[in-house]
Amino acid sequence: MTKFESSVKVIPYSQERVYNKLSDLSNLEAIKDRLPQDKVQDLSFDSDTLSFSVSPVGKLTLQIVEREPSKCVKLETTNSPLPFNMWIQLVATGEEECKVKVTIGMDINPFMKAMVQKPLQEGLEKMVEMLSIINY
Repeated sequence: MTKFESSVKVIPYSQERVYNKLSDLSNLEAIKDRLPQDKVQDLSFDSDTLSFSVSPVGKLTLQIVEREPSKCVKLETTNSPLPFNMWIQLVATGEEECKVKVTIGMDINPFMKAMVQKPLQEGLEKMVEMLSIINY
């Protein structure tokens, strides 16, 4: 399995508060307007599932498969041209501060890795940046 990791960002809110927001995908309503409309379309979600279209990839559906209270939310694709897992990891650094990192793991051949590595890494960085500026 190939792993792609975002950089680590600091969030000025408690680990528990951030986890509570991220572990319920229906909270994405609050950040819907911040998503780049030219890249992400057809966004829909409930507490466990997130669906959207990304050009040029197509439709993706992610579902929460594991919640480790205050530490990690694991998601897995249920609909994707390239199946993958995604972890959102949280680590407390203070009473009102934590760090976040997003990791994607996928089984991918070296040819495909060369094609998706740069856009996937850029997407991860945008995602972790967005997670770090949400009002929790």
